[in-house]
Amino acid sequence: MTASRHAAHLAHLNVATLRYPLDDPRIAPFVELLDPVNAAADGAPGFVWRLAEEGEADATGLRPAGENVIVTLSVWENQEALWDFTYRSGHLEAMQRRRDWFERHVEAHLVLWWVPAGHLPTVDEALERLADLRAHGPSPRAFTFTSSYTAAEVTEYLQEVPPAQQPEQAARSAQPTSAGGAAAV
Repeated sequence: MTASRHAAHLAHLNVATLRYPLDDPRIAPFVELLDPVNAAADGAPGFVWRLAEEGEADATGLRPAGENVIVTLSVWENQEALWDFTYRSGHLEAMQRRRDWFERHVEAHLVLWWVPAGHLPTVDEALERLADLRAHGPSPRAFTFTSSYTAAEVTEYLQEVPPAQQPEQAARSAQPTSAGGAAAV
């Protein structure tokens, strides 16, 4: 994990349903991109941490969301850093070819949320945030690139809404804005 000057970091989960097993020749180009893309992430400005299976270079062997579903779980200093890596690096090549390797999504497959700096989200925590997004839509608890909240907005939301009402209330009343901010959450 890299050091950071931010009080909050952006956690990110992406799930993808494989069209073929990882050892199938039709998915070999994706497998060949894993090491270079992960190395690019590790060296990207704003990168903090990514999930990897113990003793492995990546998390493709972990299947917490289903036998044919792979997960990417990472933490970034801010939304801009994640956006730049996702859409302005070698990662873009993998995204452009995703239909060759992954099934089309029928529900939300990516979720973002703010965590206190130094917190490494668990897979269970990440899957719960994805489930929240799927059930309630974007909120300060679980959002997307296109419906994002700043860390400051999340902090304000947590101070205003009683914990028992947070997921439901957020889906009904909070308004998304552009990313940024670094307040603790």
